[in-house]
Amino acid sequence: MYDRIEVIAFDADDTLWINETYFREAEQQFAKLLMDYETENKINQELYKKEIKNLELYGYGIKGFMLSMIESALEISNNKISNDVLEKIIDIGKEMLAKPIELLDGVEEVLETLSKKYKLIVATKGDLLDQERKLEKSGLLKYFHHIEVMLSLIHI
Repeated sequence: MYDRIEVIAFDADDTLWINETYFREAEQQFAKLLMDYETENKINQELYKKEIKNLELYGYGIKGFMLSMIESALEISNNKISNDVLEKIIDIGKEMLAKPIELLDGVEEVLETLSKKYKLIVATKGDLLDQERKLEKSGLLKYFHHIEVMLSLIHI
């Protein structure tokens, strides 16, 4: 049965490299910026609701996350958030985009071994430019026959 397998697909974020950790860190920074308006728990809940609501519009990725943080900050503060805080929120997103790519343990060894017998592809969702950047910086591009960054067509 398994001898007929020719292609193996991998997701990218949190399969090949660390990603979710950066979002959690950004959420903590975001909550600290808005502590004058609400509790950390409430800020996190409102941001999550905004992210889910915006998925259909912005899709997955750092840029959509940044926009959701800005919208949440405006709503939580009743449009009283300062320009300085908005700038700091944008900086959080820029810092996320600049993060190094940290491969998960053993990923390169697995890809090297599998690439000798199978065609490997990346099938992931997210922002096209961000995913391309991460793949390039990861050093893993050489193992993949094809890269597909899919649109997320979800309806929540």
